[in-house]
Amino acid sequence: MPAMKTAHLPRCCSPLNDHWPFTQPLLGAHLISTHFDAALVDDADYAAAGVHPVRGVAKRQAEHLAGRMCAREALYRVTGVASVPAVGEDRAPQWPEQVSGSITHSQGWAAAIVAPAQQWRGLGLDVERRLSSERAERLAGEILTADELSRIAPLTPDLRAWQISLTFSLKESLFKALYPLVLTRFYFQDAEVLSIDSAQQTARLRLLIDLSEAWPAGSELSGLYAELDNQLLSLVAIAAD
Repeated sequence: MPAMKTAHLPRCCSPLNDHWPFTQPLLGAHLISTHFDAALVDDADYAAAGVHPVRGVAKRQAEHLAGRMCAREALYRVTGVASVPAVGEDRAPQWPEQVSGSITHSQGWAAAIVAPAQQWRGLGLDVERRLSSERAERLAGEILTADELSRIAPLTPDLRAWQISLTFSLKESLFKALYPLVLTRFYFQDAEVLSIDSAQQTARLRLLIDLSEAWPAGSELSGLYAELDNQLLSLVAIAAD
């Protein structure tokens, strides 16, 4: 395993952290994270770090820069080459052919995961802030299907908010993992979370529409999740054939 790559680290980013927050391992995968402060973004950091700048407010610039720093380190840990994924026309990261990867950021924290494509052909990583009960209820009809709403009906308001937040994150991870394989956009109502195992911190998801011949409606996938302070981190990994 290569040691942590020494390179310019933007002033807005904390030292990179190589860790695994999930209860189950993912063979060959590396997850790198950092905390970032948008108030400390400096335009010169982009050139020094080898990251193409993006337009937008300081928050957008900081999360993009932090995410690419994590991705570069994760790529180095897996391939031995510290490269930065470009942004495609669909705004998705463009990963080298020999790897799968995913980037996420929220509330001053960014992370990237990379693994060999010969082991994992799709990875989706997503972090979301836990929704308040009021906001969760406002968004529930957009995020959850009718069956999902029925399943959480008996829960307390706090547990409902937690499950709505986690469902949001898991479906985002599902999209990130599958989109590069099917190149078809799909939405919250096109998949459902069948079950959540809070002891193992795992979940089971199912597609409700046909995305491709290889991914028809009814296809089921597994997910992992972890709780980080007031945020929920989820991962959907698709094994290679």
